[in-house]
Amino acid sequence: MQDKRAGRVVIPQTEHPLVEIGNVTKKVRRRTLLKDVSFNVEQGEICGLLGPNGAGKTTLIRVMTGLIRPDSGDVFIGGSSVVRQRENAAAHIGAIVESPIFFPYMTGRDNLENLALLHPNLPDRKARRKRVNEVLEIVRMDKRADEKVKTYSLGMKQRLGIAQALLGDPELLILDEPANGLDPMGIRELRELILRLKHEFGKTVLVSSHLLDELQKICDRIVVIREGERVFAGSREEMIGRHAGLEEAFVEMMTT
Repeated sequence: MQDKRAGRVVIPQTEHPLVEIGNVTKKVRRRTLLKDVSFNVEQGEICGLLGPNGAGKTTLIRVMTGLIRPDSGDVFIGGSSVVRQRENAAAHIGAIVESPIFFPYMTGRDNLENLALLHPNLPDRKARRKRVNEVLEIVRMDKRADEKVKTYSLGMKQRLGIAQALLGDPELLILDEPANGLDPMGIRELRELILRLKHEFGKTVLVSSHLLDELQKICDRIVVIREGERVFAGSREEMIGRHAGLEEAFVEMMTT
């Protein structure tokens, strides 16, 4: 629902969180990648997923998106089980799990129009073209859309990847290390885009990143994972607490 006076989307209150992760455990051979991980993300929040390398962040994101099955526990997206109702749950999700891959000798627009063929809610060419134009405008790539992807900077490719994730108009956007390799301008553009997705379009965003200063600027909620276990889940303010900032709080949490 759009608040005309504020120019922002008003997030409706719902009975249940958009994301409910309950007691998720995942093992590979004798190694436990995730152990009894639980937390919720409310509609309209930006949630930062933190943890050192190898903590289990990408594994958790793969479970959330249905790419791998947990050994126990479940994830509910919009009330649908990722394990038992994967198609219904997936309808709520747009994700970049690894660096987005496009055909370099095709234009950004042509890449998106091909990918739009995969979305059942875009049944004809007219609907696909309309949605492609919409997402290009959202990520502010409309002026470069008819240039070949091989000419794009890394930041432009990341924005095109987010446009791809938005094609199905998902409620939840999952971004795994989206700022990797970006220069300061690209990082700033990404930050502004994520905030626009929340405030102007009502999206819920879960973002995994090592850039703690950036997460401090955008996140409502923080979840911290260490060695496959959730060690913190709460508001940004609760995470920072008495510390000077998110980085200091995170370092202390990892070393105590």
